[in-house]
Amino acid sequence: MLTQRTKDIVKATAPVLAEHGYPIIQRFYRRLFDAHPELENVFNMAHQEQGQQQQALARAVYAYAENIEDPGSLSAVLRNIANKHASLDVRAEHYPIVGEHLLGAIKDVLGDAATDEIVSAWAQAYGNLADVLMGMESELREETAAQLGGWTGWRTFVVKEKRPESSVITSFVLEPTDGKPVVNFEPGQYTSVAVRVPALGLQQIRQYSLSDMPNGRTYRITVKREAGDAQRREGYVSSLLHEQVKVGDELQLAAPYGSFHIDVDAKTPIVLISGGVGLTPMISMLKRAIQDPGRRVVFVHGARNSAVHAMRDKLKQTAATHSNFRAIIFYDSPLPADVEGQDYDHSGFIELDRIASEVMLPDADYYICGPIPFMRMQHDKLKSMDIHESKIHYEVFGPDLFAE
Repeated sequence: MLTQRTKDIVKATAPVLAEHGYPIIQRFYRRLFDAHPELENVFNMAHQEQGQQQQALARAVYAYAENIEDPGSLSAVLRNIANKHASLDVRAEHYPIVGEHLLGAIKDVLGDAATDEIVSAWAQAYGNLADVLMGMESELREETAAQLGGWTGWRTFVVKEKRPESSVITSFVLEPTDGKPVVNFEPGQYTSVAVRVPALGLQQIRQYSLSDMPNGRTYRITVKREAGDAQRREGYVSSLLHEQVKVGDELQLAAPYGSFHIDVDAKTPIVLISGGVGLTPMISMLKRAIQDPGRRVVFVHGARNSAVHAMRDKLKQTAATHSNFRAIIFYDSPLPADVEGQDYDHSGFIELDRIASEVMLPDADYYICGPIPFMRMQHDKLKSMDIHESKIHYEVFGPDLFAE
């Protein structure tokens, strides 16, 4: 339990850490990887190169300090972090290592300004936060392992099917090599995939939404090939999956986790809003939700054109056979062969104002997935349309740069 004196020190020094947050976190990662290079196998090194991970951690530290009097206000954020950590196989033994180098980085950057009292207060605050997260992560693992087909850590799967969904998106159907069942998941959850990346000489882990309904035997992930370049090399893993992984190859998977999922027992409408490959968790949500013929489902999706619009024929077929489902498609760069009213409904980027009568549904929940700027835009638009924050749900893979 943190004393009031500790809380006061943390709150008072939070602006100083915010001012120096980025260099502190840069120093933290340098210290961490110098002392424990094996942890480069856990962290997303593309995000490290781009500085995204550093920005996200600096923001998270400051948010914790700001809310230290009422940590319950961060419960949703902590739940998301705990799910990601469980999926990445972050363990209790990692927390003291991170704490040591985070505090060391604070002292390195602030120098004499980081007095023993200040460092001690932050050490206690970090320890309290670590205890909360470790408890949540342990509970998640235990719940998953206790279910039929559940496991902890990594499990070997074989690629049973590899199917192109568009010019840049491919689905992989994965089956465990041990032939045993796989744990069910909530529509919208993800799995982590660990692969060896020769270009880095490291294992890298990426999280991909499960893009089909649970069946107890296999999982399906749907992956966009990210075209990285010399400045933004985020395509390490997606390129490897697209270009090198073939049917019969093996991959390491974590059990499904994630707090971004629909309430399968609810009867109220849901509106799914996605951009690009953000449609992957929506497909799982959609397939499950339309099983209840009394539940209204609207799916608003934006893509450049038909060449990159994954699963478009499946969506058309679903809309034709389920009266409770409506798909609304926006193409911002239609091909000459794309016909408005047939291949897509509206040209341009998604504008919810244009379809307000179809998406403003009583008691509806809104789920958003896609690039971070896209999600921020849709989130802000829904707020301006008087949708309560509690009704807006979104998923961010990698560092969360969405929440300010």
